[in-house]
Order: sequence, then structure tokens, then C-alpha cells
Amino acid sequence: MKFADRLVGKGLDAWIITKLITFNLAWMVVLVVPMATLVATLMAFGNMSQNNEITIMKSSGASLYRLMLAPFLASIVVGYLLFLFNNDVLPDANHRAKLLMEDISRQKPTLSLEPGVFSQEVSNYAILVKGINKNSNMLDDVVIYDYTNPSILNIITAQKGKIYFSKDQTKLIMDLWNGEIHESSTSQSDLYRKLIFKKHRIAMNADQFSFQQSTPGGPRGDRELSTQAMLAVVDSLNVFRNASLKSLDRESKKYLLADSINPFNSIPQVKINNPDLVYSRVLDKIRTAKNIVLSSSRTEETYQDQVNSYMVEVHKKYALPVACIVFILIGAPLGVMVRKGGFGVAASISLLFFVVYWAFLIGGEKFADRNMITPFWGMWSANILLSIAGILLTTKTVQETIILNFNFIKKLIPKQWRSYQEETAEE
Repeated sequence: MKFADRLVGKGLDAWIITKLITFNLAWMVVLVVPMATLVATLMAFGNMSQNNEITIMKSSGASLYRLMLAPFLASIVVGYLLFLFNNDVLPDANHRAKLLMEDISRQKPTLSLEPGVFSQEVSNYAILVKGINKNSNMLDDVVIYDYTNPSILNIITAQKGKIYFSKDQTKLIMDLWNGEIHESSTSQSDLYRKLIFKKHRIAMNADQFSFQQSTPGGPRGDRELSTQAMLAVVDSLNVFRNASLKSLDRESKKYLLADSINPFNSIPQVKINNPDLVYSRVLDKIRTAKNIVLSSSRTEETYQDQVNSYMVEVHKKYALPVACIVFILIGAPLGVMVRKGGFGVAASISLLFFVVYWAFLIGGEKFADRNMITPFWGMWSANILLSIAGILLTTKTVQETIILNFNFIKKLIPKQWRSYQEETAEE
């Protein structure tokens, strides 16, 4: 739905649309897997707690730690597979999705002719028709202005015509019957030629109406690279950044430190009766020094911003898979406390935690890109906070039974909306 306005009217086949959706599903999978882990954990432990299976297992000597061991190990496997997907599959999918959208955006909508209106959708041609039979593609009273040769003006008229695309969709063919071709030169006013024909065919270039998909290649952004490739780019950027820092340090010492070489010594000595010239040259030297220092500082900041952008994506490739493990620590004790194994409760609680996680992730990315915090803390703060919360919840659940219920929500529902059984139970 997000890209619908870019796709409508361009004659794309179902396979192209399917590929576009598939490529864009890749980044959604990366976000869905951690949330699915939390939903599955809440449903599993909530069901066991609701059916008193947790109580039975505890009475037989099995602690919550032991019950969490198998899901914990499974989350490690899922996290590792998600990292492989995030590192190897997602960059190529993002790159192909970007190329596909660029190819689609370059394609013009399918040709549409309106009776009595000049159409200039075909490059170097202006087409006017008086009548159109949409079932047979037959045209009446056709007038065509041909601008393919700038030095020659061609005007083609015909009583009847038919328009269609070639099999490979690269040519727009127009068959004309009973018409004339008027040809004149723009440079020689006395040159004029008139041709009368019974049947004439024009082949116009229609590449803009046919979809041609580009092959993968070309420059890639930070979300289209693997971890190894981004680290290589970061190393190169750090080399340029260090060179910029050395230049900034050198210029700062040259112009700002009192015991350094004074750049104003190069100013020629002039007579004291012309102080304005001295002040002017001193101000020029100061402006030059300021511009050099500011330029070096901005260059260093630009390199640092680029490094932060790549390092954010590097840490994200590890942080999201680790979230699968973190959500086991959250989901297991919450499932025991809630004692509800339904999908609705599990999905609601999971959505709440994932919104918090997503807010930390987006906020951390923005702060890291602006160099307000390091990329590590920007991407890992959510995992660290939720891990601490999960450990505390697990410890609290093991020490004592805590039951969370949502009966207070029922009190907010008007009585006329409640069922008879609920009212009887309250009474």
C-alpha cells in the first residue's frame, strides 16, 4: 500500500509486484522474529501456568530455571540464524528492492491517447487523433508531428490508423492508411516535399513504456552491506578522519598557540601613517586562519557522522538477534505471572514490550547518528535494560508466586456491554 501510487498504471506484471513485496519483506522478518519469540514464550508458559503444569513441575523438583533452559538454548539457535539472515540475506534484499523501485520509477505509465488532445508521451512525437476504438485500437483522422530530426519537420496525416506495441515492448508501431507526409526544412525555407501513401508504418521508440530491470551492482548504502563490508568501509573512513584530525591539530597550533610560528610576521612592514592597510591585512590573515580551522573541523565531523552511521548498522545486526534471547528472559516469568495462554494476552503484552524496544532502537539510532551517544549504547541500551528487567522478573518469580490479572479492565466496561455470565460471576 505504501508504494501503490508508484505502481498504478505502469503495466507491471504480477511477478514484478511479487518480487517487490518479497524483497521488502526481508527487513520485516528481522523485526518479526524477536517479537514472535516473545509471543511464543508467553503463550507456552502462560498455558502451562494456567493448567497448573508449572505448579506440578515445581512440586516434582523442577525449578523455573530448568524449565527455561530449553527455550533459552532454542533462542540462541534462532538468534544465530537471524544474524546469518540479517548479515547475508537482508543486504542483498535491500539492494535489489532499491534497484527495483528505481527501475519502476523510471518507467512511464502505459500510453493513453485522448480524442482531440495532443499526446507527447512518446519522445520526439506529438500525436493527435479525432476518434479511438478502444476494443480494436483503430484510430480516426490521425495527425503526427515528427521531431526526431531537428533540421526537418515532418507532419503525417492519415484517415485511419492502428497502434500497438511490438512483442518485446521496445517499439510502438503505428500502421496508417490513406494519408500524406509533409516534409520541410527548418534551414531552407524553399525546400518542401509531399508524399501520398495508401499504407505507411511508423516504429517509435517505446523503451520508456517497457519495464527493464537492472542487474545488481553499483554503490550500496549502509543497509545494503554485510558486517564485514561495513567494517572495511569504517576502517577507510577512520584513515581519512585521522588525517583530517592531524590537519586540524596542525592548523590550530599554527594559528592559535602563542608559542607557535606567528603567521602575521609575513605581513610587510609599512609606515605607521597608514594603519588601515595593516589592519586590513591582519583581518585577512585572521579570516584565512578561521576558514582553514573550520573547514578541517567540518571535514572531521563529516567523517565521524559517516562512521557512526555504519557502526549503528553493524551493532544493529548483532543487537536484534540477541533480542531473541532477551525476550525469553522477559516472556517466561511474565507467562507464569499472567497465567493466561491465549494469543490475545500474549500478543498484547508482546506488543507493549516491543514498542518500548523499538522506541529505544529508533531513538538510539537517531542519537548515535547525531553523535550524541556512541553507536554501542544506541543499539544495545534496550537489550541491556530488558535483560536486567528479565533477570529481576525471573528471580522474583522463582522466589515467590506472583499472579498478574487484568480484572480491573472489566470494571471500565459498561454493564450493558457485559455478558450475563460475567455479571452473575461478579455478584
